[in-house]
Amino acid sequence: MKKYSAKFCPLVVDVPGPTLDDATRRHLAHYGFAGVCLFRKNVQHRRQLAELVEQIREVLGPEALIAIDQEGGAVLRTTDLPEAPSAMALGAADDPALAEAVGAAVGRGLISLGINWDYAPVLDVNTDPRNPVIGDRSFGSDPAKVAELGLSWARGLEGAGVMACVKHFPGHGDTYLDSHLALPVVRKPREQLEAVEFYPFRRAVEAGISSIMTAHILYPALDPEYPATLSQAILTGLLREEWGYDGLVVTDSMDMQAITQFSADRFNPGAAALHAFGAGADLVLALGSRETQQAQAEALRQAQEEGTIPAQRWEESQRRLEEAIARFPGTPRPYSPTLEAEDLAILTAAARRSITRYGEVQLPRPGDRILFVAPDVAVGESAYENGPAAQDLARRLAERFPGLKTLAYPRSAPEAIRASVQAAAQEADFILYVTTSRQQLQPGEVELARTLFASGRPALHVALWNPYHAMNLGQPALITYGWRQPTLEALLEALSGAPTPGKLPVEFIPR
Repeated sequence: MKKYSAKFCPLVVDVPGPTLDDATRRHLAHYGFAGVCLFRKNVQHRRQLAELVEQIREVLGPEALIAIDQEGGAVLRTTDLPEAPSAMALGAADDPALAEAVGAAVGRGLISLGINWDYAPVLDVNTDPRNPVIGDRSFGSDPAKVAELGLSWARGLEGAGVMACVKHFPGHGDTYLDSHLALPVVRKPREQLEAVEFYPFRRAVEAGISSIMTAHILYPALDPEYPATLSQAILTGLLREEWGYDGLVVTDSMDMQAITQFSADRFNPGAAALHAFGAGADLVLALGSRETQQAQAEALRQAQEEGTIPAQRWEESQRRLEEAIARFPGTPRPYSPTLEAEDLAILTAAARRSITRYGEVQLPRPGDRILFVAPDVAVGESAYENGPAAQDLARRLAERFPGLKTLAYPRSAPEAIRASVQAAAQEADFILYVTTSRQQLQPGEVELARTLFASGRPALHVALWNPYHAMNLGQPALITYGWRQPTLEALLEALSGAPTPGKLPVEFIPR
């Protein structure tokens, strides 16, 4: 192990744009952050992204970690690489070898740009259909399947040269609040946590997965005072001492309201980051304003100088960081057109195997006049930087079904098109109702769907993002678990009669 460096700054920060301006260069150089996390705001195309990664390493040094959330499905920060289906889509395919191949394909794309840390896969067990932020990011509702598929995906990623980061420890699947917006509380006894939430993360520790991200969630059975990110009982007592984990632990973003609201009357921004480090996190994800990053860095620097956290604690985190960098150095690897085409074929095959039938599905006939009804827009939210465009699906579907007619409704007022829908339904041979939101359906959307399915025409629901919409409506459906290009292509094939072998990876309770 190298001698402990007082310059070690255990923060991972974001940068404002697709290039480094002079002020950002000075900011990075002054504090010597451990790494940078990239978002859609940093991405124009892959050549630019590779140049940005190189610029960051020129400032922070070749050992800097370059991180990204490239989970697949809805959470893809760059779409200029082959697009992986969501974790829940892989849960529907239920093939560990396929999950590993998808993880490897994601890794090969990222390492070609010099990105050596992916905040994925999600090991949360999604047991609450109302969950507003996990859902399709989870492999399903069975802890054993989540562990098997998630760890296969992580092995594929790490085998390609990119460090995996399983999240959100100790589990974000049984919540109905979004920790980007509020502090969720999971009031389960320890025995239930052991059986469900803990299971995939225990398996990850046993498998030696290289890093874990914390959850901004309060678990009173484990720590009645602090959420996991700030809890010494959870990060040190449970994860380090009881489970024996010695990989990197990184916090989720400290600018999420679960932490900022909790910390408002307890810590200033710098002290909250220091508390997370003292609780057992090796790296703090310090996203947000430059002033907040400065406050966090200065609080950590002062703690180093004053010895308020023992030197051994700093040494342990620096050692883990150095070991991670040695294993995942971030040296770009060639990504030939042939290899990229092979990866795209893997991801397309995975999408085809994920499409799931729900109920007695009827399909449109080639000459049918199809009425296509969907919201006019689907926005991104919290972890998601964009949403599905049903109109893109409609355009592609019209190439196969020239008689297609589209009716779009404002999601805030579905009733606005009820009269138009009733009239158009009488002129249609087949009705497609497409749901595109990650959130629960609005009451008006449920009523609109009932109107469509009561029209007397053959009708089909397409759940283009949230699979639980099929449970809520209770009508025949095709479920895709996402909308990226390989998935849309698989859906078009399914609507034309291709096999739909996917199996529901979550428990549906019939309404």
